[in-house]
Amino acid sequence: MDSIISINQPAPDFALSDLDGENHQLTDWRGRIVILVFWSAECPWSGQTDKEINDAIRSWGEKVVWCSIASNANEPVELLQQVADQRKLPLLLYDPLEMIADLYGAQTTPHVYVVDEKGILRYQGAVNDRTFRKRQPSRFYLRDAVEALLAGHLPELAKTAPYGCTLVRFNE
Repeated sequence: MDSIISINQPAPDFALSDLDGENHQLTDWRGRIVILVFWSAECPWSGQTDKEINDAIRSWGEKVVWCSIASNANEPVELLQQVADQRKLPLLLYDPLEMIADLYGAQTTPHVYVVDEKGILRYQGAVNDRTFRKRQPSRFYLRDAVEALLAGHLPELAKTAPYGCTLVRFNE
């Protein structure tokens, strides 16, 4: 599924609950940079991404929000909670009907979207240039995008091809 949203256009607002039942909306974080990561408890690529974002988020501080979104149809809530706790995710939203994954055109876990302080989509795609054959990344697209926005610039690359595990949908 291709994204129906475009770079440099407003990111669609959404409302989802976290695993404790608390509702969150994208507009709640207006004024901050938001990293949306379509996420999986079982995908090893998501696990690597979680480590990389956890390392970077500390240096970015309160100006950046990291929000993982669980949209895989085959992952039970208990597993999501257990793995989110293990990986120290700050926020995991639950998208059981894949509505937000469909809205954003998410294809893989991870699939990353970066929204600026004004709610404009500025980056989407992969976290870095790692591939199945290239195990050590040499370019960190997500970090480059966030740090460009923090410096008041647009990211050099606005879109890359996501990689990882295919998002598991009910309708497939």
